[in-house]
Amino acid sequence: MSKEVWFVRHGESVSNANLPTTHPSASELTEKGHREAEYVAQAFTRKPDLIVVSPYVRARQTAVPTINRFDPVPVAEWPVYEFSYLHPEKYNGTTGEQRWPDAQAYWQRMNPQENEGGEGESFADMLMRVREMETSLRAAPEPFIVVFSHGLFLRAFLWMQLSGFQEATRQTMERYLLFSRGIAMPNGSILKVRFEPDGRLFFSPFDTAHIPEKLGLVDE
Repeated sequence: MSKEVWFVRHGESVSNANLPTTHPSASELTEKGHREAEYVAQAFTRKPDLIVVSPYVRARQTAVPTINRFDPVPVAEWPVYEFSYLHPEKYNGTTGEQRWPDAQAYWQRMNPQENEGGEGESFADMLMRVREMETSLRAAPEPFIVVFSHGLFLRAFLWMQLSGFQEATRQTMERYLLFSRGIAMPNGSILKVRFEPDGRLFFSPFDTAHIPEKLGLVDE
């Protein structure tokens, strides 16, 4: 039997809106992001068998309207949080624009094993989390699963499926960067995937039809 998985990117966060943050895990939704979360909940025509949430605040807040709509529904927290490659201290009191030079420097170094300052996540570790998520999804018995996660992490999943790359090398890191910057995944969008028993995956385009407001969908 095939399995359907919906991957949902969180609604607009204060970081996406270029407002000051405190920590990569603590960025909350903006008012617009909360509206996008409500729209996500209305996109479902049937009840999920399992809702998976990232431990990061913005993803958990995005999941709330869907959880409330289908209560009671099983909810599990998995390590599907965002790829936060900068040292967490660099988020404290800064905007995305202010962090941009540090982000550019990180990607120019192109070291897949680097964990900046000992606390940023390495590219290699992020890819490992993506592989672990896929393994968990394939092993899960539920036929319809929804995963509330993040843009860079979900792009990595899509990139790995389309490219076949699994290992973290300088070359694959460069290719992932080009892919992630070329693929728009707006806040509140849904990537619908069907897992077949023979291992094949079928993707739909990123779905934003459930968001009636064309609010300049932010992708950062």
